[in-house]
Amino acid sequence: MESLPFVEDIYPEDLLFAATIRSPAAKGRLKNILIPELPDDYKLISAKDIPGENRLEGYDMPIFANDKLSYIGEPVAIIIGKDKTKLEELAARSKVFYDEDEIENTIEQSDNDQEINRFNIGNADEIFASQGKIITGSYSTGIQAHWYAEPVGAVTWWKEKKSDDKTSKKSKASQTEQNSILIIKTATQWQYHVKRAVERVLGLDSASVSVEPTNLSIHMDGKLWYPSLIACHAALGTFITKKPIRLILSKEEDFLYSPKRFSSNINIASSIDDNGKILASKIDISVNLGAYMVNKDEILKQICLGALGFYKFDNLDLTIRAKNTNIPPSGPFSGFGLAQGQFAIEKHVSEIADAVNQDQAQWRLKNADTGKIIPAIYKNTTSSIDLINDALKMSDYYRKWASYELLRQSSKDETKRDNTDKPRGIGFALGFQSSGLIYPGDDKGIYSAEVTLTKESILEIKTSITSSEDYSKIWEKIAAEIISIKPEMVKINSNNAPLSIPDCGPSCSSRNITAVTNMVEKCCLAIKKQRFRNPLPITVRRSIKPQLMSLNTSSPYLDSSDTVSPNAASDAQQSIANLPFKPADLNSFSRPGFAAAVVEVSIDPVEFIPVVRSIWLSVDGGKIISKNKARRSIMRAVIQALGWSFIENIEYINGALSKSQYENFSIISPAEIPPIHINFLSTDESEPKGVGDLPFTCVPAAFLQAVSQAADYSFKSIPLKRKDLWEMKKAQTQADK
Repeated sequence: MESLPFVEDIYPEDLLFAATIRSPAAKGRLKNILIPELPDDYKLISAKDIPGENRLEGYDMPIFANDKLSYIGEPVAIIIGKDKTKLEELAARSKVFYDEDEIENTIEQSDNDQEINRFNIGNADEIFASQGKIITGSYSTGIQAHWYAEPVGAVTWWKEKKSDDKTSKKSKASQTEQNSILIIKTATQWQYHVKRAVERVLGLDSASVSVEPTNLSIHMDGKLWYPSLIACHAALGTFITKKPIRLILSKEEDFLYSPKRFSSNINIASSIDDNGKILASKIDISVNLGAYMVNKDEILKQICLGALGFYKFDNLDLTIRAKNTNIPPSGPFSGFGLAQGQFAIEKHVSEIADAVNQDQAQWRLKNADTGKIIPAIYKNTTSSIDLINDALKMSDYYRKWASYELLRQSSKDETKRDNTDKPRGIGFALGFQSSGLIYPGDDKGIYSAEVTLTKESILEIKTSITSSEDYSKIWEKIAAEIISIKPEMVKINSNNAPLSIPDCGPSCSSRNITAVTNMVEKCCLAIKKQRFRNPLPITVRRSIKPQLMSLNTSSPYLDSSDTVSPNAASDAQQSIANLPFKPADLNSFSRPGFAAAVVEVSIDPVEFIPVVRSIWLSVDGGKIISKNKARRSIMRAVIQALGWSFIENIEYINGALSKSQYENFSIISPAEIPPIHINFLSTDESEPKGVGDLPFTCVPAAFLQAVSQAADYSFKSIPLKRKDLWEMKKAQTQADK
């Protein structure tokens, strides 16, 4: 599988560039777009030029704003021409006229609850009124940007069809388009979403659009839908001008207007007994999804599942509110909503442990309850006790926690205080992740992979996964073992015919190593059975589709060859019955990955900022096909999770990120990366689980709890801001006087 180019590397002949004209208003009505006089061969393209539907595939988001303006930076038009510098100047001089409305940018400002879901188990009100000690907390998470290897962009052009290419008579395009294929080059996690989006906007049939993904690099799930919007802009330019179009955002544009991790506020109140057991809880979740509320259903259900964590709730009231505000549309980012939900519940149970003077790890050993809340088939799954104990042993947790507790207590006594010491703390948290999405999209969630054994005994594997994710080596190993051929005889998408590649679905939530690898393996097993019975070539396609409430197979991936396992189905149904809501697709959480994280910090006594000393993760990832790849994936996610927890402090002010935030934006430097220790627990699992997002679900809560112990102050929000630390230190100093 050849290395893919970046979008920046692609320059077709007779190329034109494009620059975007954006809304200066966070909310209003578009009246007019005034542009300078354009040179010959330069063209303005706006919503009125769209031949198909002015809507992004799967969402209520326009390709270009036509009437309503919903956020600062929303695309209203593009200008196309030969000189990129000239285009940027013309776009900067263009004026967008509008009638402005009152804006809503934050959760606190917005009363615009576009969706409210309420779920309950038992009778929480009765418990709160009659028994138990009440522990409350308000836990918030901020936005997060991703500094991509290259900004989002697309290059598009027409390519003449081969004589055997089919042309639909139903195409709405001109004769020129009927004889050509529209080629789209973009870095995307979901090439078929790009394809369907462009077809919808241009009114083209499926045979007239081919998406060829470029180098994706590390994406943090930030390139699920946004590349489709940019590709639609570029493709519209090619459709109208008949020439290649190159539209790549600048680094600043990408930072200011591309999706960010959505923010959340989660209020939790729990009634507990004298031993800290949760008798009842009330959880109120508010999420700021920005304009158009992209991925709303998926995010809302995942954050609810995350907020339940590993704990059994006999009495629960859960409310979630989705806020439609006037900031750029938010993205799911790694962990979708699980990360925000699990941060809140893990920090909350640490507060409960503190309230009853228990070690936070010991509290979890008594109360963690996998299998009762998460809708999973727990066949040969490592227990939460094994997971917790492994992380505690690795990190020498008990000794450190006791020592740091003594330091924290002695710091309150001025006669025993040593101001030269660095305060230290250690935190613990649990996390789990899905292996897919809960809600099928407009494509119904039916995805496939195809494998062919040719007459030359070459095994060709067709998937819509890009080579930049390096799954080819894993699939080569699987194919070589099953069919007994040399790895070099395995070819991935070798025929370079994107139109014939099956749709494997989005590359997110570890789907590639779980669902897609499962399909590839089943294809290889089917070929093995047919190999010496049928003539070559042999082609096998295997698919997965959503499993709804009528679960009837032991495998999380529905296939006609799977055997029915009534016990497994019964266990899963019982597990689902304990949920306050029913997931749409059981595949997503049928084999979740689990992790226990320990984070140790010290606080610099001069700058009074936390320094992460070390991180330990115990991971149940099922069958680990490639430990090196799994370890690299987890280590990258740990670094990014730490950035979200402390380093990357950005926020929308009056509906926009400021230029100063762009200029001062920083990520963790190599010198700041702490030692990261990862241990994969041995299991008898025959299939892999998701592990790549696990650090986002447990590291932030463990980090914040460690800082709270070191600073002797309970912090409840991420990213932790330096000003919060300084204000807390100032308050403590004044209290000592």
